[in-house]
Amino acid sequence: MKPHRLAMSVNGEKVETLFAPYKTLLEVLREDLALTGTKHGCELGECGACTVLLDGAPVLSCLVLGMECEGRSVQTIEGLARGPDLHPLQAAFADFGGSQCGYCTPGVIMAAKALLETNPSPTRDQIKEATAGNLCRCTGYQQIVDAVEDAARRLKEEAR
Repeated sequence: MKPHRLAMSVNGEKVETLFAPYKTLLEVLREDLALTGTKHGCELGECGACTVLLDGAPVLSCLVLGMECEGRSVQTIEGLARGPDLHPLQAAFADFGGSQCGYCTPGVIMAAKALLETNPSPTRDQIKEATAGNLCRCTGYQQIVDAVEDAARRLKEEAR
């Protein structure tokens, strides 16, 4: 099979890669671009571990073909940190125990980031709804909701 050339923006940087055209965005990120923060979960779009932002919207990268991303913008968990400083979502997850084993955390954080970009003051129910597609076996979800609430507060304080 002839390799496909893909040019897109990943975490704010233009990248170009050659990959097999049957690969999903998840596989391109992990295998071809060595961005392993996006987790390989169920491959069925049911667990949310592979959530990334595609043109600002949360998508399950296991269900998106790499070829669909030509000229588009992808943001992964690796693109959140601000130099040596954690993004407020990452810091809040650490402070509130929102990540236990950590496997689901990148996907949950990316879903929460999309929510906070469109709704900087979400209710607890809105947080639950925005992260409902992300399965977590460790936290019981309470810490996740608390962390997203706190991150919203931190982001508001930063904006002042």
